[in-house]
Amino acid sequence: MALTVYRKPVKFYPDPKRVIARFFMPGESDRARSIIQKVIRLSDNDVKLTLSQVLRDFSKRHRNITKIFKNHFENVKHILSELSLDESIISEEKKLLIGSYFTMEYSIESAAFFNPSIVEDPYQGNNLPEGQTRIIVSFRATGEGHISSIVFRSGIMDDSNNLKFEPPSKLVDMPEIVKRHVYNKEAFCKKLGEMHIYKDVIGMVMDRLGDEFIYGELQASIEETMKDSELSYTRKKVIQAINWLADSHYEITFSLDTAISERVIFPVSYQESNGIEDARFVKFTDEDKTVTYFATYTAYNGYAILPKLLKTKDFYHFKIMPLHGEGVQNKGVSLFPRKINGKYAMISRCDGVNNFIIFSDNMNVWNHAKMIEEPLYPWEFVQIGNSGAPIETEKGWLVITHGVGPVRRYSLGAALLDLENPTKVIARLKEPLLAPNEDEREGYVPNTVYSCGSIIHNGELIIPYGMSDYGTAFAGIPIDDLLAELLNGS
Repeated sequence: MALTVYRKPVKFYPDPKRVIARFFMPGESDRARSIIQKVIRLSDNDVKLTLSQVLRDFSKRHRNITKIFKNHFENVKHILSELSLDESIISEEKKLLIGSYFTMEYSIESAAFFNPSIVEDPYQGNNLPEGQTRIIVSFRATGEGHISSIVFRSGIMDDSNNLKFEPPSKLVDMPEIVKRHVYNKEAFCKKLGEMHIYKDVIGMVMDRLGDEFIYGELQASIEETMKDSELSYTRKKVIQAINWLADSHYEITFSLDTAISERVIFPVSYQESNGIEDARFVKFTDEDKTVTYFATYTAYNGYAILPKLLKTKDFYHFKIMPLHGEGVQNKGVSLFPRKINGKYAMISRCDGVNNFIIFSDNMNVWNHAKMIEEPLYPWEFVQIGNSGAPIETEKGWLVITHGVGPVRRYSLGAALLDLENPTKVIARLKEPLLAPNEDEREGYVPNTVYSCGSIIHNGELIIPYGMSDYGTAFAGIPIDDLLAELLNGS
């Protein structure tokens, strides 16, 4: 039978008004020294007048802008010692004003708002009518320089599967960042090898460290290594990649008084020039019935790709760590929502072309991938991949896939995997489930629909999807119709 996909009226588009205040380093360190010297020379009255004007212009655009200025002053206060200045004699007003010069507004959603995933909100409340579910939708937001971050919207699916979203807050909040990780040298070096980091450079940095080390010790070793005047430009870039891996272990916490639309997960390391790509969120239920939300995503700094895992229980506190192993060394891995036969399971496209399944005893280490699908139909001859975490149904694991066909056209498809052995493909759609229509094919990347995670609600599969890497739309299809087509039409 012909499948009917219902496009829903809700759409999201980029909004340039959504801005964060991020750290800004204008040029080399000599410019920073010059700026600080100029502020130091200002009279107390000029400092007061200038800072007052800055606060009038920006305090209503950001939550606690003075705290942001203070943090950004902390980022450059080491320059005071280079200028032979004592921090203790500098007034708080001058510190705040210095911090403001090392601050810039960044419009996180100005260029694109796309590639969504959808999960149940961990807080459903007590007064929700029967048949309704609170949801959280994550998006890849892209701004100037194509730097991507993760942002959220909250809403409700009603008993007729209509989507109703809360208006986003005017404010956007950055989290507190905490680095608490103790690194194991053997595992750290192995990951650097997977990233194809030169072994001789690894030794230059790592030989100074013990079998276990903390972030500060690594920074000291990197700083000492960088003093070598004979280091080539390439090797200095490699050392930056070592630092990048260290920066990828961190925890972030948002204030409890923030709405979820105010929380943005922006790249912590500013060397991550391409930011955070395509987070695939999943509600994971462990064998003891505890629930944790995970998201797999890819970070890229222009030199190396780093697959990462994000973990949260409440969408206030997040723990971020890299993924290890040959099975996750490419974009677009998705975690199954529960263990299978006692093991974690992941669907991957580790060769960039085909779909694989990986099992692991360790959530962070993924090896020995087994290929389960290769491009089979004309609309997916270039490559296939997953479009979010597999969804458990009575008939099997439903995987929303994507395929790339002629003229690099991206379409969504579907496959059904065996519940106990997901390396066994029960069926897959011969024709696309969803392809870009005339209203969706124009954008930053034309002719593309792409999703990072779907959900089943009241008998309907709800698919949020990016439209040509620009905006986001939603589609629905009766789950029984889709399963019937998979089982009977394939």
